[in-house]
Amino acid sequence: MGATEDLLRDARARLSTVPREALGRERTSRWRADRIVRAGAAWHLGVLLLTDDGVLSTAEIVRAAEEVRRGYTAESARARAERRAQARRGGFAEGEVVHVGWQELDVAAVDAGGASGPLALVDGLPSVRWSPGGALVPLRGYLDERIALALGS
Repeated sequence: MGATEDLLRDARARLSTVPREALGRERTSRWRADRIVRAGAAWHLGVLLLTDDGVLSTAEIVRAAEEVRRGYTAESARARAERRAQARRGGFAEGEVVHVGWQELDVAAVDAGGASGPLALVDGLPSVRWSPGGALVPLRGYLDERIALALGS
């Protein structure tokens, strides 16, 4: 095991009492309306989604809601409402948070000196880019901060 995997394994143990959020995948069908279906669960730690056996990068976050007909002043509001309805049609509870469009990260590649999504090895230190324009910061400190927030400490 490498340093990145060790940090993630420790994070999983520390998060054992924290509720997870749903992972979803988009499904299209010729006969049914588009929907987002359940694909697992993960702990949401900022730009990372930590699962039992892997780590994912976050993308779109949707809160499931019933489809409601209303007028929208912006096309973007209509699109967001449709995404919420897709999650509800896929079986998620009203108001449930769903992560869609996530990407699986290659921890072995990071531990070998490379990068995967927001994770990278910098001078032998596992690091994470916490925003697209942000700098790489040590993964240990990032996880400590996010876990403290999740635990409510």
